[in-house]
Amino acid sequence: MRSPSTASRRSHLVLGEALGSRDARPALRALLLVVAALAAAGRAYGEVAPSSFEDLHWRLVGPLRGGWATCATGVSGSNDTFYFGAADGGVWRSVDAGRTWQALFQHEAVSSVGALAIAPSDPKILYVGSGQPEPRWDIASGNGVYGSTDGGETWTWLGLPESEHIGKILVDPRDPRVVLVAALGHFFGPNDERGVYRSADGGKTWQRVLFKDADTGAVDLARDEVNPDLVFAALWQARRYPWQGYHQPIVGPGSDIYRSRDGGRTWEHLTKGLPADATGRIGLAVGSGSGGKRVYAAVGGAKQSGIYRSDDGGDSWQRVNDDGSLGTYYFARLVADPKKTDTVWAMGQSLRRSDDGGKTFVFEHGAPGGDDHHDLWVDPAQPERRLIASDQGAIVTLNGGATWSSWYNQPTGQLYHLATDNRTPYWIYSGQQDSGTVALASRSDYGQLTFRDWYPVGGDERDCDIPFPGNPDVVFGSGLGGRLSRWNARTGEVQNVSPWPVS
Repeated sequence: MRSPSTASRRSHLVLGEALGSRDARPALRALLLVVAALAAAGRAYGEVAPSSFEDLHWRLVGPLRGGWATCATGVSGSNDTFYFGAADGGVWRSVDAGRTWQALFQHEAVSSVGALAIAPSDPKILYVGSGQPEPRWDIASGNGVYGSTDGGETWTWLGLPESEHIGKILVDPRDPRVVLVAALGHFFGPNDERGVYRSADGGKTWQRVLFKDADTGAVDLARDEVNPDLVFAALWQARRYPWQGYHQPIVGPGSDIYRSRDGGRTWEHLTKGLPADATGRIGLAVGSGSGGKRVYAAVGGAKQSGIYRSDDGGDSWQRVNDDGSLGTYYFARLVADPKKTDTVWAMGQSLRRSDDGGKTFVFEHGAPGGDDHHDLWVDPAQPERRLIASDQGAIVTLNGGATWSSWYNQPTGQLYHLATDNRTPYWIYSGQQDSGTVALASRSDYGQLTFRDWYPVGGDERDCDIPFPGNPDVVFGSGLGGRLSRWNARTGEVQNVSPWPVS
């Protein structure tokens, strides 16, 4: 760009000096008044009276298909009551075994849920840990712990605001006021509010009972309900950077397993048989009926990742399965069967089950109807009653997995971008996390918006889906790696029209 000429610079300097002189001050004040008046007139012309928006209200348009469910629980012995927490959708409850779901977490300061627990001695008492514990670059954080004493109808904020991401909550089966919280802390920097916290008064006050450093938080807790004083905790040194690759392991030397013999008041470090190098996220489960002797650990990110098992309450460990996919930063949750010591489930892209103490696993549930399984709840009283939390929402079985409820009844999808066309009624376009793309009508011909009013439009799960101007039958969708697709409603064809060279 050409620089100002010497004459131009000199004229600007002379004008500045003139306006700054004593004789020019009246003229300058007059000029400023004119500018202010013009600005005020522009604002007045551009302003819209608030009363113009009084008749505008939000309404749900869908799609009515589940999004990322992070955690699952239910009321033991009840045939119909289940709860789940969502990555961006709060807390939901079903009182009819997953046929319908009710939103419970609608007026709180956050929407992301990472942990959910029901007091075993009083199913009306619930605790929520906000902030999902899976470190994506678009992760949703929280602001601490919430509690309810009426089954989730109302909530009270219970503190720990800088914990941001909570991976697990345990409620003492003998006293609903005694709570343990695994606080992971900030993913993108150091902070002090990390580790394991304990409350003996229902969350009114907290005591930090396990802490390593400002870079290491707690991500999981486990125990056998028969022996509630014996508790195990997993610490994770996790740091995320915006430029990191999506599948890059998140590891650190501070990731370890600890044990408490007094209900979480004091802790000891467990090392014998566990990886000596830096590890990633660790998931824990205690085998039922072992009195705390059988303990499982899914260790991710290490050179020797896989399933580790202890048969002496954590004194020593052995790697019984070297499949590294059983323990990753995105999953790494284990759930023990409440009746069988040798049966344990591992979360992952599909749900896997082992019946031989972790040595071998079989696939039990996957797509369609579930991809990226993050949690499983198994009823201690009736193990055939289960609830899965996956990227396609939450689904219930009452018969050990023979049949499942639908995930097309919970509007918890995470939508990346929005676009609309110019039809009447207009249609809305977006990509949903891990569930593809969607075009949906803003109004329906059927009295209500149902599955008849939305359909996929090609493309990828994330980024933008844009209808072609003047022809909404053609939709362009962008995705990972710079891919660009073109969808044609008349033919149903999807083409890859990415610019060359392909990324």
